[in-house]
Amino acid sequence: MKIDYLTLFPEMFDGVLNHSILKRAQDKDIINVNTINFRDYSVNKHNQVDDYPFGGGQGMVLKPEPVFNAMEDINRTDDTRVILMCPQGRPFTQDIAQELSEAKHIVFICGHYEGYDERIREHLVTDEISMGDYVLTGGELPAMTMTDAIVRLIPGVLGNEQSHQDDSFSDGLLEFPQYTRPREYNGMKVPDVLLSGNHAHIDQWRHEQKLIRTLNKRPDLLEQYDLSDKDKKIIQTYKNQLKKD
Repeated sequence: MKIDYLTLFPEMFDGVLNHSILKRAQDKDIINVNTINFRDYSVNKHNQVDDYPFGGGQGMVLKPEPVFNAMEDINRTDDTRVILMCPQGRPFTQDIAQELSEAKHIVFICGHYEGYDERIREHLVTDEISMGDYVLTGGELPAMTMTDAIVRLIPGVLGNEQSHQDDSFSDGLLEFPQYTRPREYNGMKVPDVLLSGNHAHIDQWRHEQKLIRTLNKRPDLLEQYDLSDKDKKIIQTYKNQLKKD
């Protein structure tokens, strides 16, 4: 996968891209990353990339020329996903991360200031994506977050291909509780079922815990999850137990 970042602050990406999983993905030649400072493509002698909005208003708007010019230097295909980091976009989810992990080329346009000239949105962008219902100073941090979520899903990036399949949201539920050594710490014990060696019972317990954890922390997710009759019984049993307690 090739990933290009159009940004006014390429140095912001150094720390994230050069450590941990993202660095290993580059070392394995699974991903190739490139930062492009679109200020270098300004047609203004002062390298200006923003201007006051027509019609008046607060703040500054990114001009179209630097972004369009920078995009012309990128070797794109019809399958290239050009992502505009924007609070107006569709909320980023694990499903979108999975979808984008299959792309061969992604371009992130990271804006700053008050917003973008609308012609950038209309003529360059294939996807508008938001990290949530809040506003950040620029698109760099969201682009880095998305990169991490996307790249870890590419085959060969993680040491254990099963790792991400148990993550929260991968199947619509939150992840089950995890434990490691020691078996007992300050009187706090690991659940006996995890020490039993009975993998069928362990799988059943983990699924029950995922349902219960999702019910308690993100009940909205259960509204979209296809609950089986067995799942419904597990949830009802848990609710009945709460009433008794």
